[in-house]
Amino acid sequence: MNASSIERREQRLAELLNQLAEEQRLYGQANIDKVAVANPDLAIELRELWAVSQVAELAQRRSPPATISPTDGERPSLASSAAPDQLPRNFGDFELIEELGRGGMGVVYKARQCSLNRLVALKMIREAHLASAVDQARFRAEAEAAARLQHPNIVSVYEVGSHEGQAYLCLEYVEGPTLADLLARFGPLPPKRAAQIVADLARAVQAAHDHGILHRDLKPSNVLLAGGSIAVPDSDPGNLQKSSGIIPVPKVTDFGLAKLIGRSESLTRTGAVVGTPSYMAPEQATGRKEVTPLADVYSLGAILYELLTGRPPFRAANAVDTLLMVLEQEPIPPRDLNPSIPRDLELVCLKCLQKPADLRYPSAAALADDLQAYLTGEPMSVEPGSLGSFVSRLLRETHHAAVLENWGLLWMWHSLMIFLLCLLTQLLSWYSVTSHSAYLLLWSSGLVTWGTIFWRLRRRGGPVLFVERQIAHAWAGSVIASIGLFIIEVVQGLDSLTLSPILPLIAGVVFMVKAGTLSGQFYVYAGCYFLTAVVMAVLPRSGSGNVGHLVFGLVSFISFFFPGLKYYRQRKRSLASS
Repeated sequence: MNASSIERREQRLAELLNQLAEEQRLYGQANIDKVAVANPDLAIELRELWAVSQVAELAQRRSPPATISPTDGERPSLASSAAPDQLPRNFGDFELIEELGRGGMGVVYKARQCSLNRLVALKMIREAHLASAVDQARFRAEAEAAARLQHPNIVSVYEVGSHEGQAYLCLEYVEGPTLADLLARFGPLPPKRAAQIVADLARAVQAAHDHGILHRDLKPSNVLLAGGSIAVPDSDPGNLQKSSGIIPVPKVTDFGLAKLIGRSESLTRTGAVVGTPSYMAPEQATGRKEVTPLADVYSLGAILYELLTGRPPFRAANAVDTLLMVLEQEPIPPRDLNPSIPRDLELVCLKCLQKPADLRYPSAAALADDLQAYLTGEPMSVEPGSLGSFVSRLLRETHHAAVLENWGLLWMWHSLMIFLLCLLTQLLSWYSVTSHSAYLLLWSSGLVTWGTIFWRLRRRGGPVLFVERQIAHAWAGSVIASIGLFIIEVVQGLDSLTLSPILPLIAGVVFMVKAGTLSGQFYVYAGCYFLTAVVMAVLPRSGSGNVGHLVFGLVSFISFFFPGLKYYRQRKRSLASS
């Protein structure tokens, strides 16, 4: 690919991104899937750049709460800003009494249903005449999702209708505050109280999952507490009752971002980031992977974390920084923030917050069972990590591993290049070549030339991500160190190839960096390199046993070729599926 081809490719990417941005501005959404299918050679880069542009757009909004949810805050508190409408007023069969809250899409009123003389919560699209097709579709999706659910811990939907072209949801009116209000007033809750609340929520979420519905925006402000305000006593932390003797009932609300499990169509495309950053799972934060019920399990863990510590697991000054924390960092162990938290409850919380979804609880029901076991003093499934679970976590891929798809084919060529370099070195040694300049010229010209070619080929393949630059810097450092060994031999007056056993040590250090950044499987290859260094030091440097460099070449070939083949095939599957 020449320079003009690269320029045309970048121009196409820019035009397609502008097309998507204009489509989103006019219609409220952009069909990234359609554009990706029509441009398969740009599909992966297009999805990545579109996701980044969406996050960047959100960063510019600088809203005080770190949130990306279009429905976030629809019931922030009972002291919401005053409604622009004159209240009370009539709306069909309803008398609107006061505004409870509003968000980016909807507004919720406390209302009286005249025909049945009961208090209800009435939700409708704010400024319906200006609502986009996406807003209306999301409102219909919420109505469809919530109306299917009947559970004591889910706010009931009484009626779905419209009046004078204004669609509305008639919901159960819950007198109590939100869970966020409770936390703001009292801070961390007693462990048993927190466990009971999340256990109830987990059962409600499992009921939604059983009906094929993902919530995708579970957080304290979307949990209402039926029964009024709660007095948290200083003593008897196990007492779950409020001062009046009534047990508060947590109720999940706001299904504005709900998604039906198994449906191919969605109001949010692959590449879009939806939800509230402090409570969303890493796979939800990237917008690249299909979100499963385990994302809601993660959010339940984030709620439990905040109930125990008084703060969510991740919160930064803005939404983008919070997203990066969700992707990059591990949460501070709850007991470091609140030593009174029982160890078992901390383990439950941290299991929910595992970044790989398969390490979390397999379902919300399993989480509820463990929390109930904790409350009753029965054995729990969660336990301190065994050796097997430790090894499994150590070897897992990080979310950065996807970038290796860009390097798969190049690593296969790299494996051949390194093996050829080691083979030539071995041949020179077998033919008793002792000149330092021969080996210095071979390794310096070979590594620098191939490194330059490798990097140019990678740049032609598309935008280079930040994590790739980090790995490239580690690799460049290893190249400089490797060449430096031959120079040191000259300066110190050592025989040629005396310091060769240090070469696999340098390579092993680079693979340790790759293991911590990309995938734990590279720890295995790093160990092989370290072992190779010992073998090279033991083997003779002359005679029939002089095969040290050949061993190093074979280990290098295996370490690069097979991972390269894996990610090359993975990239082909990704392109085929897009």
